[in-house]
This record gives sequence, structure tokens and C-alpha cells, in this order.
Amino acid sequence: MAREEHADPAAPALRARRTGAQILWEVLRQEGVEVCFGYPGGAIMPAYDALLGYPEIKHVLVRHEQGGAHMADGYARASGKVGVCIGTSGPGATNLVTGIATAMLDSVPMVAITGQVSSKLIGSDAFQEVDIAGITLPITKHNYLVTRAEDLAQTLREAFYVARSGRPGPVLVDITKDAQQASIDYVPHTRPVRLPGYRPKHALHEEQLAKAALMIAEAHRPLILAGHGIVKSEATRALLAFCEKTGIPVASTLLGLGGFPASHPLALGMMGMHGEAWVNHAIQESDLLIALGMRFDDRVTGNLKTYAVKAKKIHVEIDPAEINKNVKVDLGIVGDVREALQALLPRVEPKARKPWSARIHELRGDSAVRDIQNLPDTGHLYAAHVIHDLWRLTEGKALVVSDVGQHQMWEAQYYRHDYARKLITSGGLGTMGFSLPAAVGAKFAKPGEEVWVIVGDGGFQMTACELATCAQEGIKVNVAIINNGFLGMVRQWQEFFYDGRYSATPMKSPDFVKLADAHGLVGLRVTKRDEIAAAVAKARATEGTVVIDFRVEQEDSVYPMVPAGADLHDMIRRPSPLVEKADDP
Repeated sequence: MAREEHADPAAPALRARRTGAQILWEVLRQEGVEVCFGYPGGAIMPAYDALLGYPEIKHVLVRHEQGGAHMADGYARASGKVGVCIGTSGPGATNLVTGIATAMLDSVPMVAITGQVSSKLIGSDAFQEVDIAGITLPITKHNYLVTRAEDLAQTLREAFYVARSGRPGPVLVDITKDAQQASIDYVPHTRPVRLPGYRPKHALHEEQLAKAALMIAEAHRPLILAGHGIVKSEATRALLAFCEKTGIPVASTLLGLGGFPASHPLALGMMGMHGEAWVNHAIQESDLLIALGMRFDDRVTGNLKTYAVKAKKIHVEIDPAEINKNVKVDLGIVGDVREALQALLPRVEPKARKPWSARIHELRGDSAVRDIQNLPDTGHLYAAHVIHDLWRLTEGKALVVSDVGQHQMWEAQYYRHDYARKLITSGGLGTMGFSLPAAVGAKFAKPGEEVWVIVGDGGFQMTACELATCAQEGIKVNVAIINNGFLGMVRQWQEFFYDGRYSATPMKSPDFVKLADAHGLVGLRVTKRDEIAAAVAKARATEGTVVIDFRVEQEDSVYPMVPAGADLHDMIRRPSPLVEKADDP
């Protein structure tokens, strides 16, 4: 990426002698960074020594660098700001990789700062040397290696600009130890960053908007597919106004949940592999799909050859590389989703779509009967019960950070999100262990929010060490462990597609209540549904972090399910009691 000149004609009075390490914190302060998440080590030690001179920047000591990356990610998703994580060279840097990749696939603005061995040692296989810029090249929006203190300020400013502009993403800045230690005459940069060849903003074209309005006017069975871009572009109000004027129903991706209020009459719910059955059928029957800030992921589309073959397609996306990448569309509009919706609103006519609404209602069929919430109480505790009750008891207002697996899908189905940035989860990479550290970051971003972690017993154990971070920082998050004694989603696939051969999925876990107690935190256990309310109430009333071990039914499955590569409408459904009764002799 081309660089602009370093010099900035500031007043001589602003010039001061600074080390590279001091410049690092000066720029972070200038960029509005209030908190960062990191772990010190030899190659980044000069920066940590300089940190003592910048008490206005809060540093959170993580227990593993992966946790630091996830905390920066959760902070960014909850706040909309750039998250910052820090690690040393070698293993410290490589431990950040999973968190950086998680942020990359979900378009999260993050700056990862790593220490590197001194420049004269690069390429010598020095102690704790690794080419982290080379390693992270495919999983960053851009990255840099800084070997001179003179280059540090401008590089960091560029990193923040690239991370937050256009389609956001993670940027890595690797800084050699000698660049941190060297002293230079430092002049703060005040000019806006401009990078020749980098075009993060795209102008909307009148002819495209006119064509989109005409396609919408001619459609009888249109659907909006709302993705993560709705949340990231703060487009909720624009989408709400557009839908209420046009009468077009809204289906959401996993990361799009909350971008359109779940309680709104036009909200259909989640689409895709574990989406609502009627949503997937509606997509297959639609005559126009309006995809907003989403990338037609394989978990959304199923078999591309049979995906929405009756529908024309409009795709609004800030990243031109995503248009026509997976699904060929009739109209691609490159630009910010919120700006596109605002520009389209005066061009569309008010329209009632009663026949289409009636058809979607018909497609719901016996879904309510199949819903586990409406099945007879057998005395078993199901994950869906836990999440539904948590939604009810928190009035749907909690900031929920979900891990990856069955519980993630149940959360999407049973915690109805009416507000943007109230669901944080790893979508594209599907990173187990994401939720606890990401919740810590989210809590630092939104200290006034009620934060709940929903996590499986497997994913929780991957980053459970961050309970110590919760204890040291004295922060308040509530952790709901959906404990079924299995790696649940893998077990489900083994049940459905591998004849029930459970290979390496039964899991023995520690006593999570005792584990919480060992950290000086409160631990609770729930085994029956009538115990949920009291446990949630106690967790909410307790000052510090609380861990609740929900012992749920071990071999329950997520329904519906579109098998990998199958047609979107070819779903495995939860057996209906009405069907079973009709089949009885």
C-alpha cells in the first residue's frame, strides 16, 4: 500500500524528543484509544515500560494472547471503535493469529501490535523471532513491519485508518525492539491520512438506484436479507423506514441479528443452515432478494445451483469483491448500506404485500408445534429452555456474547434481539473459545450494559483462564455454560451423518462451580427448569463475575438443519408430536 509523506508542518513548539515506544502511546492516545488488551514480553518490553507514562490508557493484562485478540474484537463490536491488542514476538504474536482471523472474517476493526526482535537480527532465527507479518498476510486487511522510529507514527495512523475505513478489518503492526528504543524528534501528525490507490468510499450511481427502485416496484414476493453490514453501518433506522414503506419482510444472517428488531411484524428471523424453516422456504419462493451487507456465505445459501432460482437479486455491499463472488446478481450496488437505503427510500412507493405476507404465514405451518418450547415438559432441562428464559428474564435487553456450537444456534433462535450490537459472536471463522474474552472486551466498551456469555462446556474450557482476568479487573459478566457433556454440534453431525458413532465428542469437564470459586468468583449449578429464574436473579444481583453451570439434556439437536451442500429447502426438522400421533396405529 502506497504511503504518503511522513513530514507534517507542525509548529516547532510541538516538537519533542521521544522514543519509539513513547510515540506508540502518543499515537494511540491521539487515535482515541482508551483501553487495550495485552501480554508483555521481551520484544515489546520497551513499549510496556513507556506505558507507565500514559495512565489515561487502560491496559488489561490477559492470560493468553488469543484472549487479548478476542477482547479487542468484542470491544470493537460492542463500541464500533477500533479494538487494540498487544503481544510480544514469537509465540506471543502467533497466539494472536486465531483472534486476528476471527476479526478478519467478520470485518471487525482491530489493530494488533506486536514486538519484533531487533532489526539486525531479523532473518537469523533469533530467540522468539517469527515472521508474523508473513504469517498474518492472508488474515489481515493490511500489515506492516516497522524497523525505524521515524516511521512509527505515520504507520500507526495508517493502521487505524485502514482498520476502520471501508469494509473494516484487522491490521497488524510489527515493531522491532530497536525501533521502540530509538529516540527521535517527534512532531505529532495532524493531516488526514490519505493512501494513493486505496478507495474505501464508493459513490452511489443514480442509474443503479433507479434500476433497484424499478425492480422493487415490479416484485410480488420480495425479501430483504439483512447482514452484518446493517449493524456495522448503523443502518437500523434506515432499514426500518425502508421496510415499513415498502412492506418487504426481513430475514437476517447470524451476524445481522439485532440489525432489524426481532419483535417487528416484518421480521422473519434467521435464514440458513439452522434458520427458521419458513424463512428458507420463503427465500426459495421469492421473486426478488435484496441482500444488504452480507456475503452469501455457504451456511446461508446451501446448494448454490438451487438457491433462490426464481428470484432476481440486488446486492448492496461496501466491498466490491463480494458482489458476484458466490451468487450471481442482477444488480450490484457498491457502497455503504445505510447511505444506499437512505437514497432508495424516496425512490420507492408505499406498498402493502398482503398476499405475500399470507403465503409466508402459511409457510410457517406447524413450526410452532415443533418448537421445543411448546413440547410437553418431561422434566429434562433443555438448552432452548435456558436461553428462552434468559431472554424473558432480561427482557431481551442484555448484551449477549455467544460462543460457537449448538448453543450459538439456540441463542440465535430463542434470544430475540431487538437492538443492534447486542449479539456478539464469531460467524465466519466459527471460533470456539471466543465468547468469554470477547465479553470482557464488550464490558470495557459498554460498562453500563448487562453482559451475558452463552457458551458450551467445550468452548468455555478453551479460554477459561480469562476468568482470572475478570477477577483481577473486578469486572461483571455472567457466564451461562450450556453443559451437555459433549462437543455438541460435532456430536449432532455424528448422530445425523455418521450413524451415531461418537468419536472424540464425549467430554469430561471440571466442576465449573469449584473453578469459579477457585478464582474468587461465584459459581452456581442448575439442573431443572424451575431453578433457572433464581439462578439468573442471583447472578444479576452479584457484584462480580458469576458462572452458572446449566446441566442440560445431553443428546438434543438443533432444528431445523440444512445438511452441508443440500438445497436450502431440504431441511431436517424436529419431529412433530402431531405427525407422531397421526402415525400411531
